[in-house]
Amino acid sequence: MAKKAKKKAKKVEKKVIKKKVKGVLDRDRIITEDSDAAREFYAQSRFGSILEGEGKVQLSLLEGLFLFEAGKLEIKSSNGRKLSYESFLKKAKKVAPNFWVRYCVFKDIRNRGYIIKTALKFGADFRVYDRGVKPGEDHARWVIYPVHESEYLTWYEFAAKNRVAHSTRKRLLIGIVDDEGDVTYYEIRWMRP
Repeated sequence: MAKKAKKKAKKVEKKVIKKKVKGVLDRDRIITEDSDAAREFYAQSRFGSILEGEGKVQLSLLEGLFLFEAGKLEIKSSNGRKLSYESFLKKAKKVAPNFWVRYCVFKDIRNRGYIIKTALKFGADFRVYDRGVKPGEDHARWVIYPVHESEYLTWYEFAAKNRVAHSTRKRLLIGIVDDEGDVTYYEIRWMRP
């Protein structure tokens, strides 16, 4: 009897597994299908933005790769062909400068439980919200600049990034990514002697 109950439980468990949300790669973004599961990406974790009047969710390439790796998103090309991880990554690297370094920081921050969004209007790569805070409810706490460990910043670039963070009343984080994809963060602050 116990074996039958276990088999039945496994069948029920398989039915509970949610279907992957389908999305279409549109150059520098992914547009999902019009479904409740797609809108849950935004409602639960603030992935992407909901397209007004369409019910679809627009995801960045970074968000798309993160959800793809998590097994929650299936990505197709504009001609309807299903993309593999490698082919999607190759296309994303062509479109977005410094994609892999930026993705390493994005993934690390998301895995730590923070919401991370682009910060182009602030002149930074990302803005990060405290745990439990959703965009629109409060302001971001940090702006982040991802940098590969073999790159360098001039003092002018460094000062400019610090000024942007200070003028937007956010803390500055530099995310240094090594060759293995691990990230080390340095927080930079203004100090008065």
